[in-house]
Amino acid sequence: MSHGYLKIAGGTVYDPTNGVDGVVQDVWVRDGRIVAPPTDPDVRPDRTIDAVGMVVMPGGIDMHCHIAGPKVNTARKMRPEEKRKAAVVRRTATTHSGTMGSVPSTFATGYKYAGLGYTTAFDAAVPPLSARHTHEEFADTPCLDKGFYVLMGNNHYVMQCAAAGEQEKLNAFVGWLLGAAKGYACKLVNPGGVEEWKSRQAGNVHDLDTPVDHFNVTPRTIIRSLAHAVDALGLPHPVHVHANNLGLPGNWTTTLETMRALEGRRGHLTHIQFHSYDGDPDAQSFGSQVAPLAEYVNEHNNLTVDVGQVVFGKTTSMTGDGPLGYFLSNVYNTKWFSSDTEMEAGCGIAPIEYRNKSLVHSWQWAIGLEWYLTVNDPWRVAMSTDHPNGGAFLAYPQIIRLLMDRDYRRDLLKTVHRGVRENSLLKDIDREYTLSEIAIITRAGPARILGLTNKGDLGPGADADVTIYTPHEDKQQMFELPRYVIKSGELLVEHGDIRHEHLGRTLHVQPEYDTGVESDIAEWFEQYYSIRWRNYPVGDEYLHDSEVIPTRKFL
Repeated sequence: MSHGYLKIAGGTVYDPTNGVDGVVQDVWVRDGRIVAPPTDPDVRPDRTIDAVGMVVMPGGIDMHCHIAGPKVNTARKMRPEEKRKAAVVRRTATTHSGTMGSVPSTFATGYKYAGLGYTTAFDAAVPPLSARHTHEEFADTPCLDKGFYVLMGNNHYVMQCAAAGEQEKLNAFVGWLLGAAKGYACKLVNPGGVEEWKSRQAGNVHDLDTPVDHFNVTPRTIIRSLAHAVDALGLPHPVHVHANNLGLPGNWTTTLETMRALEGRRGHLTHIQFHSYDGDPDAQSFGSQVAPLAEYVNEHNNLTVDVGQVVFGKTTSMTGDGPLGYFLSNVYNTKWFSSDTEMEAGCGIAPIEYRNKSLVHSWQWAIGLEWYLTVNDPWRVAMSTDHPNGGAFLAYPQIIRLLMDRDYRRDLLKTVHRGVRENSLLKDIDREYTLSEIAIITRAGPARILGLTNKGDLGPGADADVTIYTPHEDKQQMFELPRYVIKSGELLVEHGDIRHEHLGRTLHVQPEYDTGVESDIAEWFEQYYSIRWRNYPVGDEYLHDSEVIPTRKFL
């Protein structure tokens, strides 16, 4: 008899969350969830997928990318020359049309993620004032569960509270802001530095103890205060930090101080590759300082990172770090876009190209791989290209091959700038990732870092997001084209074709906070914002389907 079951039969399962490492077993699905195998011998599945000889993993999770919102939409519009040459996703009975390039259109983004076996993605930088636009784009991004991080590191109210030492008020404001935006996590981008640049020509902060003009608060205080607020609210994901001085020679010392500034609190350092540079801007020197930073991460369990791997080729840089966008436009002598979001954030967008014969670009490529290969615990390092800043998410299969195939990695090392070939740690690293470790850094690890207890997991009760791959000696080829992708219990992708329409849910938090602070927030809004306080929060009507991820106390 049938009970609405789907059975994935006889696959080789990699489920690190439950300690399953290459075990041949069945996976049962019902009502969009993984379930225990039925004990009744008369139960028959409605459908059986024969996975014998195939690799079964949870659906992939991209915990740091840029796929929705005003900055992404602007980047699409400012690259018409790219769109004219980019591949087109054709309309079918179950799919819409879309364009590719370094910043794909909304529909193409969802389809291509699903085509790689990814079922969840988080946009990493949204000003709360732009949250409504982001939710609208999410409604046009199919196949994925998704959420976004709310920019707070240059928010005026945040800086005022931090400067005054009003921690309880700050805690409440962060809780209110996340609930108003329907966001997922607290994001810091160049804390204090973006505001300094917006208010003073060519300004920025260059260390953690330089006060931000007008606010008399330092980046260190902003980081420490917001990390405290995140833990006080019990948010599932730690404070998500894009450190100061991104991309500048010698910035590794700022990164190390940022880690120390957390004072043992939970913290996630994002696109860490861009923050691990040796050298001196005045001497025009450049190199890697991954070794001491990775050693610090290895010794401090409160820290996690994602990499921000650079991939050679053309792409588009988009960042909430306005001064960085300006810097890149001068380096590349190209067009650029700058946006000032009142009271909250800045943004810079510029076309860029990474070349394998460039000393700097070769170091960036190598530094990312050094991070993957020198962090001892794969649960604390997640795969990312900071899409599209380091390169497109479509490069994930190639990165997987670089991690799993030492000979391939060394062959590519021979093609980059000589200075990197001779001096990078890569030439002496023999480590090769296993399939289980790949499942950790692309699935189980991001789920744990994000606090998503129902994802990255093939145990009973987990979301039935499953990817099935055909094994291949060339791991890039293996991970580029899954045999099947199942989303929420439905067969979504088969042989690279979308078989089923699926929008996905919006994942957000609704933390509890002291509502008594709302009168103060409202008064501040009415005095300084160009939008009324009552019109600021995003209404439930903007969420097609959503799930509130619970909080828990860390303090």
